[in-house]
Amino acid sequence: MKKNWLSPLALIFALLLLLAACGGDDGNADDGGEEAGDPGTDPEMIQIATGGTSGTYYPLGGEMATIISSNTDVTADAISSNASAENVLSIENGDVEIAFVQTDVVAHAEEGINAFDEPVENVQAMGSLYPETVQIVTTEGSGIESVEDLAGKTVSVGAPGSGTFINAEQILEVHDMTIDDIDAQNLDFGESTGGIQDGNIDAAFITSGTPTGAVEGLAASVDVAIVPIAQDKIEELTEAYPYYAADTIEEGTYSLSEDVETVAVLAALAVNSSLSEDLVYEMTKAIYENAEGMAHDKASFITLDTALDGIDIEVHPGAQRYFDEEGIE
Repeated sequence: MKKNWLSPLALIFALLLLLAACGGDDGNADDGGEEAGDPGTDPEMIQIATGGTSGTYYPLGGEMATIISSNTDVTADAISSNASAENVLSIENGDVEIAFVQTDVVAHAEEGINAFDEPVENVQAMGSLYPETVQIVTTEGSGIESVEDLAGKTVSVGAPGSGTFINAEQILEVHDMTIDDIDAQNLDFGESTGGIQDGNIDAAFITSGTPTGAVEGLAASVDVAIVPIAQDKIEELTEAYPYYAADTIEEGTYSLSEDVETVAVLAALAVNSSLSEDLVYEMTKAIYENAEGMAHDKASFITLDTALDGIDIEVHPGAQRYFDEEGIE
């Protein structure tokens, strides 16, 4: 009797040990946090954080949500937001699955600098979209023909800590200058172009997709000039800060008489690293293979040839698999 009672007990004990061991293995696999998630954990509905409803991110995000919903097994919805920095934190906090970001802002987030108190850990790149050009705007006849000519001038550089402000600091840096070498003004785009028109400031840094509405408005009343960045300085800047890419403002934009060489950061998509490789692969494929059908003007820039431009953080394995299949490096 005693023997018959102990045998089942021993069997139960052995099964408990086996279950505990299995549970321990699962916990260790989750500790890394860097690998793509299990397809079984993917949500059925995802949110894409964009920007303000009057900007570029929001309508473009709406078109992408439709493409994802039509070409994958998930339903996507584009929501408005305060753009890059907030979007990165929304991914980090698990509030959204995909977000529009600037490549420089998300690189700062990974390092925990500028607008970010500490590094983010679960945000990965999905791919670049289109250039957000650094435009140093002035007027014909201002005497400002190079970045060095900004010394001693009254120049708008955006709000402290903003993307535009950081762009201004870094461009001045490669020209052996600092913010202290100019009379810096912290104005938004509309205030900047208004100040140029009124003669209160000499120039302004404006980081935005071209043509930028505020600059177009200025060009309607004065002859606009864009200060070029020399090729050797572009190379120095992109080597020091890989999230920049060379860019050209084409002749005719703002009635310019010739092309102007400058740099851009890239608007990009970022995703939560917990999404599965298969899902992100399908979403990446859907967006890049259907970009030509989008109505927004910026969609023409969304190509595989530039999909990794300016990316200075880890690419999600699902997106990387798609780019590898297409021979994109």
